[in-house]
Amino acid sequence: MSDEEREEVELDLSSPEVVTKYKLAAETVNKALQLVLSECRPNAKIVDICEKGDSYIRTQTSNMYKNVKKKVEKGIAFPTCLSVNNTVCHFSPLASDETVLEEGDVLKIDMGCHIDGFIAVVAHTHVLQQGKVTGRVADVLAAANTAAEVALRLVRPGKKNKDVTEAIQKVAAAYDCKVVEGVLSHQLKQFVIDGNKVVLSVPNADTRVDEAEFEENEVYAVDIVASSGDGKPKMLDEKQTTVYKRAVDQNYHLKMKASRFIFSEISQKFPIMPFTARALEEKRARFGLVECVNHDLLQPYPVLHEKPGTIVAHIKFTVLLMPNGSDRVTSHPVQELEPTKTIDDPEIKAWLALGTKTKKKGGGKKKKGKKDKVEGAAEEPMDVTNGGAQE
Repeated sequence: MSDEEREEVELDLSSPEVVTKYKLAAETVNKALQLVLSECRPNAKIVDICEKGDSYIRTQTSNMYKNVKKKVEKGIAFPTCLSVNNTVCHFSPLASDETVLEEGDVLKIDMGCHIDGFIAVVAHTHVLQQGKVTGRVADVLAAANTAAEVALRLVRPGKKNKDVTEAIQKVAAAYDCKVVEGVLSHQLKQFVIDGNKVVLSVPNADTRVDEAEFEENEVYAVDIVASSGDGKPKMLDEKQTTVYKRAVDQNYHLKMKASRFIFSEISQKFPIMPFTARALEEKRARFGLVECVNHDLLQPYPVLHEKPGTIVAHIKFTVLLMPNGSDRVTSHPVQELEPTKTIDDPEIKAWLALGTKTKKKGGGKKKKGKKDKVEGAAEEPMDVTNGGAQE
């Protein structure tokens, strides 16, 4: 689709077809996440697991919208990343990487799928062990999961992005954890994974975003990372970076032949969505990507780390702001948790008691035996320590 065509009509959730495509992308990435989790076991190679996640999304989406007149682009919206323990995000190694999982590892899985540019992303944290997760690890997982549940209830029309920022800070503090700096929740639009409306996880002098109000028919990727450390991750090794996105507004005449070859391949295969260098020819990519990044043709997603021994948990979900309330379309049940902290703060309890659905407008006839839900009433009690987020 050309930029002119896209600007002509900006499709949103007011179109049933758009809702269908978001939900199809969400269903695909939820199943891909289940597959990835089933592959996570001690001594399994991380690169093999990431490749299985990507392959599943490629295969499933290739069979969708095959018999339509106009070509529908579809596939991976964000490559499968599997970041372990104090590694915060974006670890999606090259084929030559030999890193394996170990019993007790805290795994962060992050991935995305799109149908016709309508994107569904998800991130989930899982501890590689049998039975209940306890102690400090449970605190960090509960902090991320509870913050996600609160954010789900506050990302709704009429609320502002700063309301969510303040709330997730408060939740993390209740578990004696920090929200990781530099993590942004973005509005999603067709073919746009990082829209202009943003929720900042941690306000600071270096990172400022415009105040924004959530509106009906918008879509958001709500992204929360909690840590037992100081919440200030760093890049340790530039060579670990393998995930990039084409910067479509940048131009530069590349000098090296390897760079021109790689950039041409990227422009053909991955013109808009983030991709992993694993999908390119490895030796050539190593040389060619450097010049592309140095001249801002590619936006890198660096692999970030907290200090060794730090526990990090990541929860990300896609939410559709529908006329009848917020619809969380990507998730996975959290392991049973037994944190050392409990939520006593009345404000956090009040947020968790909010419903995600709103009372329908209009004076239509009520069906017998059915009662309208009162706006703001909870559908069911929220228990974040026992698999709070269900699909």
